[in-house]
Amino acid sequence: MPVANSRPLPGIQPRPVFGMMLYATSIFLSAFLVFQVQPIIARYILPWFGGTPAVWSTVILFFQVLLTGGYAYAYWLMRRARQARLHLTLLSVSSAVLLLLLMFWPSPITPGPEWKPVGIDFPGVRIFLLLAVSVGLPYFMLATNSPLQQAWFGRANPGTSPYWLYALSNIGSLLALLSYPFLVEPWLTLQQQGLLWSLGYLCFALLAGCAALRSMRVEAVQDADRSAGPAPAAFQQILWIALSATASVMLLAVTSKMTQEVAAVPFLWVLPLAIYLLSFVLAFSGEGLYSRPVFTVLFSLASALVYSLTPLTAIIWQVCAYSFFLFAACMIAHGELYRLRPDPGHLTRFYLMVSIGGALGGLFVNLAAPNMFSGYLELYLGWAALAVLMAVLTFYRPTALAPRWRFLHDGWVGALAVVLVIFFFYGVAIQHREALFRERDFYGVVRVDADEQTYKLVHGITFHGTQYRDPGRRLVPTSYFWDGGGFGLLMRNHPKYGREPMRVGVLGLGIGVMAAYGNGGDTYRFYEISPIVQKLAQGHGGFFSFLHDTPARVEVVKGDARISLENEVPQAYDLLALDVFSSDAIPVHLLTLEAFELYLRHLAPEGILIVHISNRHLDLRPVVWKIGQALGLRVISLNVLKIPENQSAARPSHFMALTRNPALFDQPDIAAAADPMENFSTDIRLWTDNYSNLFKVLK
Repeated sequence: MPVANSRPLPGIQPRPVFGMMLYATSIFLSAFLVFQVQPIIARYILPWFGGTPAVWSTVILFFQVLLTGGYAYAYWLMRRARQARLHLTLLSVSSAVLLLLLMFWPSPITPGPEWKPVGIDFPGVRIFLLLAVSVGLPYFMLATNSPLQQAWFGRANPGTSPYWLYALSNIGSLLALLSYPFLVEPWLTLQQQGLLWSLGYLCFALLAGCAALRSMRVEAVQDADRSAGPAPAAFQQILWIALSATASVMLLAVTSKMTQEVAAVPFLWVLPLAIYLLSFVLAFSGEGLYSRPVFTVLFSLASALVYSLTPLTAIIWQVCAYSFFLFAACMIAHGELYRLRPDPGHLTRFYLMVSIGGALGGLFVNLAAPNMFSGYLELYLGWAALAVLMAVLTFYRPTALAPRWRFLHDGWVGALAVVLVIFFFYGVAIQHREALFRERDFYGVVRVDADEQTYKLVHGITFHGTQYRDPGRRLVPTSYFWDGGGFGLLMRNHPKYGREPMRVGVLGLGIGVMAAYGNGGDTYRFYEISPIVQKLAQGHGGFFSFLHDTPARVEVVKGDARISLENEVPQAYDLLALDVFSSDAIPVHLLTLEAFELYLRHLAPEGILIVHISNRHLDLRPVVWKIGQALGLRVISLNVLKIPENQSAARPSHFMALTRNPALFDQPDIAAAADPMENFSTDIRLWTDNYSNLFKVLK
């Protein structure tokens, strides 16, 4: 219901400095906690869902949706009487829930192991449920804080713009993100992180409660819409949503691009998000920090730079190029948002529309795009959409330039929009024409290509297996697993190979090339999380037939390999191969001390553990070597780079092998092929479930 204009209660003199500090501290702390919890909880649940980059995108989507809910609550609350009492009640309930969960979980926001998923169906829904239970209510209250406190500040200080508090909020968010990979993750376990975050939340609840009590010292609050004049035009509000949605799409698409090519790790999560927030800070700090003509030029340069990248470009240059591109794009989106900001009386509506746009962008990337596109086209769509919005804004809000320069600028923006729209549709046409098969799921894009001799499985831009099309050569081992490679060498020199039945476990199915080594009586047990990969390896489309053609018995276990092994009795594998890749990267949770201890539990006493570490960007030898030393294992490296001309389907490969029995690696063929293990640094910290550091192993 509408309420009266605000005025101080008789006998009460407000303390403006104290009030300003209270609002500012509360907003800063809530923003810090909002963006600190995202990498904490994502890092915690990442191993439960296969270590795929889509986990982070889904986590961001959850928080975007909840942020929209928080902003909607603030918008609704500011139009109600007794708003402070209601808010105090919810703050108290959320704090009580946090303390209650501490009795059952390692920390109030890190669920116990009983919450691990037992299947692979609907991973996005499972992640949403998990996050709702663990951090849903506290995060919702944090999400309400910034617009609510800014609205209270604006009404307590008429004539003073509250938008600087939004910039302060984003500074808190930025510091939270930057501190996580450099200060929090390297020094604190996940349980300690969860406990400290929960303590921070209780401090926030106290501050927010004080601000709510302070607002109760005023008889009533004024109705925002009445005090601020007419509401913003509908088209202006549509632009708020569109600009915010486009920035959200660009954030998620660039993050996916980075993590697909290296690894799904916190640093490559927080870097794009930090750039996204930095653009908010700069754009909302004042008109002078954003110039449409300047950022039009920067966006054009960044677009050309990203377009020129290839898979062979060094990872550091790829990261820098995409970061520059994202910064230019987000500065345009958020700079134009600031220029379209309304009177402070409509502040909560503005933030609500912005949050709706962010959530819509997340929903598009996570739900719509996988069903609309068979590849990762959302980056190109966001690219084109931003150029179109720039063209629209040149007419809706003309650039303040001299006529001659304005004509040049607007013409350039129009041409850029046309080029990028054509580029998007060209990409769609090429993508659907070039592959025999292409499909996308939660775990990535999988396609089948072919040449005159072979069918090839490709994940993202990374090659994952080949099979000859000639019926007489269908069981010939190919790709990384050809006879002369590290895997073939270890398999054929195993004491039981061809003499006794073997049990072979393989983490990562691919097209099942390793089954080509199977003999009658052998058992090959594959662990695979992607339903698309499973159906292709099992014969869908008639491309691959290793699993069907091998004389060995074949078993396929669906789900995350590590979770599956944790739920099985010891398998006594004579050979256990780790060949899991999320695009070009091995999921980090499969390269930790705890993971290798699990592998050893399933390995026979005379068994061999083989780890496939071929990678364009990371040198994982020191990681595996360090774990081997910690577990008292013999470790060797087999790096085969030269391929004979008659092996057209073979590829260079790098494997490391570990065993409890050193004599297994003393056989002449293996000893002659092993690297000296001297040309890499061992000065790294042991990787565990609580610690990993990709910086130390970048090539």
